[in-house]
Amino acid sequence: MTYRLGVDVGGTFTDFLLMNEQDGTTHTAKVPSTPEDSSIGVLNGVARICEESGVTPSDIKLVMHGTTVATNAVLTGKGSTVGLVTTAGYEDTLQVARSFCPGGLGGWVSYVKKPLLAPLELTIGASERIGADGTVIADLDEKQLRTDLQTLHARGSVEALTICFINAYINGAHEQRAREIAREIFSDVPISISSEVVPEMQEYERTETTVVNSYVKPEVAKYVNNLQAALAERMGDDLQLSILRSDGGLASARASAESPVNLLMSGPAGGVAGAIYFCSRAGFDNILTFDMGGTSTDVALIQDARARVRRETVVGDVRVRAPSVDVRTVGAGGGSIAFVPELTKALRVGPESAGAVPGPACYMKGGEAPTVCDANVVLGYLPSDVQLGGKMEINRDASVKSVQSVADAMGIELMEAAEGIIKIVNESMFGALRLVSVEQGYDPRDFALVGFGGAGPLHANALGILTDAWPVIVPPGPGVLCAYGDATTQVQDEAARTYLTMSEDLSDDQLIADLHALQLRAGESLIADGIPAEDHDITYQADLRYAGQAFQITVDFTEEELKAQGLALITDQFDAEHEQLFTFKLEDGHEILMIRAVAKARTQAIAEVTRTATDTTLADCIIHHSQFYYAGAWHDAAIVDRNQLHEGIQVPGPAIVSEMDSTTVILPGYVAQVDVVGNLLINPAA
Repeated sequence: MTYRLGVDVGGTFTDFLLMNEQDGTTHTAKVPSTPEDSSIGVLNGVARICEESGVTPSDIKLVMHGTTVATNAVLTGKGSTVGLVTTAGYEDTLQVARSFCPGGLGGWVSYVKKPLLAPLELTIGASERIGADGTVIADLDEKQLRTDLQTLHARGSVEALTICFINAYINGAHEQRAREIAREIFSDVPISISSEVVPEMQEYERTETTVVNSYVKPEVAKYVNNLQAALAERMGDDLQLSILRSDGGLASARASAESPVNLLMSGPAGGVAGAIYFCSRAGFDNILTFDMGGTSTDVALIQDARARVRRETVVGDVRVRAPSVDVRTVGAGGGSIAFVPELTKALRVGPESAGAVPGPACYMKGGEAPTVCDANVVLGYLPSDVQLGGKMEINRDASVKSVQSVADAMGIELMEAAEGIIKIVNESMFGALRLVSVEQGYDPRDFALVGFGGAGPLHANALGILTDAWPVIVPPGPGVLCAYGDATTQVQDEAARTYLTMSEDLSDDQLIADLHALQLRAGESLIADGIPAEDHDITYQADLRYAGQAFQITVDFTEEELKAQGLALITDQFDAEHEQLFTFKLEDGHEILMIRAVAKARTQAIAEVTRTATDTTLADCIIHHSQFYYAGAWHDAAIVDRNQLHEGIQVPGPAIVSEMDSTTVILPGYVAQVDVVGNLLINPAA
């Protein structure tokens, strides 16, 4: 037997899903995250899941990992000290940026710009110039560059180096030569060049993206290399470690260490991949997802079983030109802290979180502040005899004490305060769902709503009521769905080229020839990782705009579709998307800014487990009877073991469905049914 392991590091828990590739059976585990060094939590979880499943570590051949190492380095400002080499006269590119100041006119007074990731004192200008058409206007002054690099090296503080020359996206020869010279001097420092990291137009975005790649590169490389060595020691040298990219694909450990800027949204992408995996198999291709963890909630819109991908990734106030699943994040999680400001006496929830340490009060790990999790315990949605994380018990008395502090501050009853906390956090998540649906021109009532994450199923039914999106779907293993997504996605890479061509000036044959050239470049990384070209699945993308616009829209297509329909394929797709977003389209003037090829590795088919009907009845699945508080009243509720449920069983609310990694609340007036895939489908009762 061979196994693959999905691992997802969250703010509170690290989730694991171990999958048998031959029969599709799975084992799950959750361990507390270790913020000081997330690899400790990963190794702890590997030991636990192997012990509990009885699987020998050496039988695990693939480890797919969603990580927040790159994200945390940016958010905490603890990346490397970066030196920057740019074209002389462009040393202030990062400082000038887009001349944008948050906060409108008032921002000019109050806004304080954060320190540059590549400070001016570590920036040097090289004498060289490439024209906009790629021709060499002025040769690289190698002698002066070598002298300036030696001076920069003598400062002793540079831990990573970035080289970004004007117009290098169309001709990277000067950058490549500058890297050769820099390697003679900075022999022990990682070097990133923009023509390889992001060969796209727009000087500031290209510089910022390449600098961020350098900023996180040493930390990510250290983490990935150490983790691979530690896993190989336990599982064998033939272990293959892959890291989830921001766009939902996987990258090998080697590629991840080389281009860590593609990992900034690694964690949220796993949940989206897992939701698509289960929902598409159940016939739900249009879904809204919300992944509620301990610290935050990530939401996304999926159409035709395909996640929307942005060509930019935003982490904190850093915006880079790297593809990522269009996920919006709000500071609303199970660990979000509720508080009552002295000035307003109005209840607030989040964004501050109790996180993994000290955690909610009910975890009895030192936390005392009232959290969303504690409010769920007080209301009975998390009964005190339901374990979290497989091994963790919860203490209702501690939750009551913490939430009582909110009630006392507001002068209201305990249960009213607890319900208020839940209603506020639900509205926060509803607002995020509107960002990816209503504000993008989509009606949430045309989608199913998928709730997952450790806390998502607790709130899924309530979010269905707010969005009117039915059914509400809770996939199998919702608390470890991100790990499921990690374990079931594909290794991929891409290659892009700035095009700047009007569609009417382009022939189908020319476009296909240019795409084929990109296909070869996109596949190089996969071939370097031992994946032959015949095992590559190739798709293409084009970024279009109407002439004169300052933004673009990305459309996806295959070579077969392009040959069948011609250029009208991509212009029609663009028109439809433009009309969806902005309510109008134009007849002509289509400009193609970028083209790219995306190469994905074909993966071995995984056996799927189905929940076919048996003789088990709902009564056989009930393990306990309890109560929970909803809409100002207590309701008797059965606690149901989800592992015993099968296709066709209906669970009427009020009820609580319990499993190792999460808990689902079914409210009065609603009913859940199990489908053949194992999803819980919650709908209003007839």
